[in-house]
Amino acid sequence: MEKFDWKGTIKINIFLLKIVGLWPKGDEVYKCDLYTCYAITSTTLFTICHNLLQTINLFFIYKDLEALTASIFIALTQLLAILKSYYLVQNMGTLKHLMVTLNSNMFQPKNLEQRRLINPNLEAWKLLFKVYWGNACCTLLLWAIYPIMDGSVSQHRLPLLVWYPYTTESSPLYEITYIYQLMCSYFICIINISVDTLIAALNMYIGAQCDILCDNLKNINHHMGTVNSQWRKCIAHHKEILKFADNSQKFFNWIVLIQFFTSAVSIAFTMFQLTVVAPFSSEFYSFIFYLLSVTVEIFMYCWFGNQVEVKSSNICYAAFESQWVEADEDTKSIILFFNLRCQNPIKMSALNLFYLSLDTFMTVSITTMFKESNSILHNENSKHRGECSNLTSAK
Repeated sequence: MEKFDWKGTIKINIFLLKIVGLWPKGDEVYKCDLYTCYAITSTTLFTICHNLLQTINLFFIYKDLEALTASIFIALTQLLAILKSYYLVQNMGTLKHLMVTLNSNMFQPKNLEQRRLINPNLEAWKLLFKVYWGNACCTLLLWAIYPIMDGSVSQHRLPLLVWYPYTTESSPLYEITYIYQLMCSYFICIINISVDTLIAALNMYIGAQCDILCDNLKNINHHMGTVNSQWRKCIAHHKEILKFADNSQKFFNWIVLIQFFTSAVSIAFTMFQLTVVAPFSSEFYSFIFYLLSVTVEIFMYCWFGNQVEVKSSNICYAAFESQWVEADEDTKSIILFFNLRCQNPIKMSALNLFYLSLDTFMTVSITTMFKESNSILHNENSKHRGECSNLTSAK
């Protein structure tokens, strides 16, 4: 049977990372070559400089609550791109080794049935990838055209509130700065989404390997005379899955931790912004799409993390479904120790502070939304009661 190309399933993701200078060709890491120079230049110009200027601007608008809240969550999201780039570059050797491990013989589906078994995992990742990208692109598009839609382009308004060491109210500096902001936004968007979907893909691969292992265990043939050998191969496969999960987690531990904190803050500020912008305007819809993007982002982490836990917990049951009764005493001892090890499922976490699960998703995103909505409604009711009280006093 033709070898299955695991790496090819995320070729679009890898291509986008290459564009922003975060994925050296082949199985290589960064070296002293033109691609490394491009990576340093593009990251400095479109990520670091833009974030630095946007952070400086916060000190000029800290007294304007509306402008400050409109800038903070965007600045946090874009600052996160620098951290993701750093951890991606720092762990590039580990990531390239993971890609090699994926395409090893041990991780290959053995038959067409196993390929059909892993297909739902791949389709789920592709669907979330498209949804995430769609919401993010809509957000950026609406931010880009907002000054044009509301006519403020005539007043030389830029899409984002950023400080520059020169005046942007004259041509051609205004047009150049406008284009520069759009390039920076799309560059940072590619980094954020590509790293997020790469992490989701790693978790998806772990879940898919658990499915393959379960199928191998269920189909161990005790009449072939190589029972012990088949079990040892399955145990070796399980060890490689655990090693793969451990290396993947070392890569994204800090990214996930900071991402969840940033996402919670972004959701709160976005909900607040929805109360101060004009309803059903392009800016209003941009915040809606941004909110959806952040929600899909957290869901993607938690869904595939939850799948890893669920699928890995099925391994011990798959071992029990095998024809272990007919095995010899030595093999039964191996099975016993293997099952004891599989009692604890694989749990993906952020520095062991919290697990990537659907419960975490409900806590971080949905609960934050409801709390912020209740806070907004309470403030609106208090404001309304205050106005009624003022009217009564006037009478």
